[in-house]
Amino acid sequence: MLRVARAALFVAAPAELVVLVLAASGVPVPGPVVTVVKVIVALMLLLQLVAAGQLVAEARRDGADWHAAFRSVGRLVPERLRRIVAFDAKGMVSLVLLVARRRHGVPQGTVGVPYSGAQLGLQAGFLFAMVVEVVGVELLLRAIDAPEGLRVAFLVIDLYSILIVLAVIAACVTRPHVLSDEELRIRYGAFFDLSIPRAQISSLRIVRNYNESGMVKVLDDRLAVAVASQTNVVVELREPIQVVRPLGRRADVRTVRFFADDPAPLMDARPAVPGRAGG
Repeated sequence: MLRVARAALFVAAPAELVVLVLAASGVPVPGPVVTVVKVIVALMLLLQLVAAGQLVAEARRDGADWHAAFRSVGRLVPERLRRIVAFDAKGMVSLVLLVARRRHGVPQGTVGVPYSGAQLGLQAGFLFAMVVEVVGVELLLRAIDAPEGLRVAFLVIDLYSILIVLAVIAACVTRPHVLSDEELRIRYGAFFDLSIPRAQISSLRIVRNYNESGMVKVLDDRLAVAVASQTNVVVELREPIQVVRPLGRRADVRTVRFFADDPAPLMDARPAVPGRAGG
């Protein structure tokens, strides 16, 4: 039932969206098509309610309280989609934090270590190109006398895309790496967050690599969290630690490579060497 409900959601939602966009664009939609879409959406909602009821009942049978049982309804939405929605939500919060000149998860007594400097130029260039594209598309649609509804639909999509890019930039600026007495927290915007207990760190050193592929990548038992294809800090762990990648895949790693604009403050996370204390 859970799989069927998810499949129905993926089929019905795009169909409804297409009909709404066509209607807003002034394109005549045949009455039977509208009726069929409405029936599909109604059946989808009914199926979602039945599946949600089954999830709540199953959770209650397993001993969960009502709060936890209702939270289980979230399983109707695949984990990857939930994570994507969470990225957007965290990004919007990051925009507010950026405007307020505040940082997330950097309490008093900890050290925030930025990493966004290496990619700000590239992100700004990409943002400028998107703004130019919005203007170009609007001029093109006006030139071909496209319906106003269609122009509005394209404009909303393009402006939302720009907002998402701004949110990604804000998340990287307001969510730095964090070093505390208890842990080293490695982050990449709203997409990745890994806390490593300092007791688990066997070594930490500066090693520069300018040829990383991907943003968050796991190869064998090695994790790389790159910024602009760069890493400059390598952390070796005493025992494997589980990491959760942006879309939910999990892996155990013993080595973590990541980037910091200035890795010097992270040197405090290096394990003490016996015999050095007191000079």
